[in-house]
Amino acid sequence: MTESPDEYCAAEVRRQDPDRWLTALFAPDVRRPALLALYAFNAEIARAREAVSQPMIGQIRLQWWREAWEGITQDRPRQHPVVLALHSHCRQANPADVAALIDARERDMEPAPMADMAALLDYAEKTSAPLMRLAAAALGVPVSDDLQAMIRPAATAYALAGLLRATSFMATQERVVLPADLLAAQGMRPEDLYQQGSGTPVFSVIAAVAAEAESLLQEAGRQRISRAAIPAVLPARLGRVYLRALRRAGHDPDAPAAAVSATRKHAALLVASVTRRI
Repeated sequence: MTESPDEYCAAEVRRQDPDRWLTALFAPDVRRPALLALYAFNAEIARAREAVSQPMIGQIRLQWWREAWEGITQDRPRQHPVVLALHSHCRQANPADVAALIDARERDMEPAPMADMAALLDYAEKTSAPLMRLAAAALGVPVSDDLQAMIRPAATAYALAGLLRATSFMATQERVVLPADLLAAQGMRPEDLYQQGSGTPVFSVIAAVAAEAESLLQEAGRQRISRAAIPAVLPARLGRVYLRALRRAGHDPDAPAAAVSATRKHAALLVASVTRRI
């Protein structure tokens, strides 16, 4: 039996983005397909660089998605399961946030590492905050100024936690997102990360980035979240869990202590859903 677009999106998100798949389970049944369609779209553009052999091909993939969204808004969806799901559930998505997400992935096509912390924070925000806003809107929640002010640090922190955990994986692709100036202060060049591997100097840089992420989570956690918006911002709670595990592991993302069990994730999400705080 051929799976439906909604079933395809659910399967792809569960495979490629298990964190967001898990948080989507907290959404009302009627809203969940829209969230999963958005998360499947995000997974597609997030792997645009790693799925191709040359950055130029990655650029073409991003352009394909820009044109696909044009077709969605014009009621002429392309015959792709994610596009069809988006057409069914997300036709009214904020075009500025959609464009911002795609544009942010242009940075993935550049070989140069992040120059400094400011550049990394900017990248983390742009690749995560628009998606969280789109998710809130898909849940029927108006993105008020207060919610927007909470989403920015929450989404940025979650993205930073994910990037830190993926440090070694990205190094296998000769990609470095750790700030070049912080690596230089440790006597390292960005290319040392994939030529020589990680070690204590790298862990010091990871600790500095993690401290920024924890500060952002503290900022985001000052206010309660409306019950309707909780599923959209729950990923940030997992970011908090990951950062605590990294701290226990001495900021070595490959150490066993940095791993987080499914039980720990479930418990953290349940607490956040009850307290309405990340």
